[in-house]
Amino acid sequence: MADNTDEHPRRAPDPRRRSQRARNAILDAAAELLGEVGYAKLTVEAIASRARVGKQTIYRWWPSKAAVVFDVFTRVTGAEAGVPLPDTGDLAADLTTVLRATADEFGDPTMDRTIRAFTAEIQHDEEFARAVHERFTKPNLDAFRDRLRAARDAGQIRSDVDLDLAVEMLNGPVQHRWLLRTGPLDHAYADALVEAVLRALRP
Repeated sequence: MADNTDEHPRRAPDPRRRSQRARNAILDAAAELLGEVGYAKLTVEAIASRARVGKQTIYRWWPSKAAVVFDVFTRVTGAEAGVPLPDTGDLAADLTTVLRATADEFGDPTMDRTIRAFTAEIQHDEEFARAVHERFTKPNLDAFRDRLRAARDAGQIRSDVDLDLAVEMLNGPVQHRWLLRTGPLDHAYADALVEAVLRALRP
């Protein structure tokens, strides 16, 4: 009598893999809808429908649509908050590398839409604003401050430099130009900004 036993029985579905697929589908759907309708009109119901999951699946991982969008933002940027700036010993080259990359990110349409949605939400949601500051803004500004402190300790910038002010001098103009669309945000601008700031900071 033939043995009908399957020599290679099917494995049970891996719930972790299925869960990750659902999570990715939710983030993809949120990113698409954010670009199509903007943050104000974005709803958890619409995200669930686009991702083909139940609303409770979304609420299992995120407490609100703002939290979903925050994770979309961190995924779009591809950067971990607070990663140290490069330190090759050449402060100008290191800052130029970082600000050029920032200009490239702001120039990406998906990135632009996501950050503008974040910026709009920050204006009228204090809790969300605090979360963004703690999880993203502050760690990144701290990374700039640490790099400038190392440069100060090495004598590359003046010993009396206010590091907080110097960080704002490097980041503020980029944010201003991007937010108000006052001019091109490109590598040439990043290079000119670094040169101007370091001219003010050097001994």
